[in-house]
Amino acid sequence: METLVLKVSGMSCGGCVKSVTNVLQGLPGVTKAEVSLEKGEAKVDFEAGKVTREAMAQAVADAGFEAG
Repeated sequence: METLVLKVSGMSCGGCVKSVTNVLQGLPGVTKAEVSLEKGEAKVDFEAGKVTREAMAQAVADAGFEAG
């Protein structure tokens, strides 16, 4: 199990946090996503080899937010 922190911009409310959380947790290999509006980041626990940082960032981008 690995953990990474993605910076997420464009979130403005609790609904945004829920959207980003759901998108990340819907990816194969992601076991947990904790998204913070205040910090502008998502802390993601995942299984290495099943999902990449790039795939997570793209999923967030596809949901209408910016991840880096």
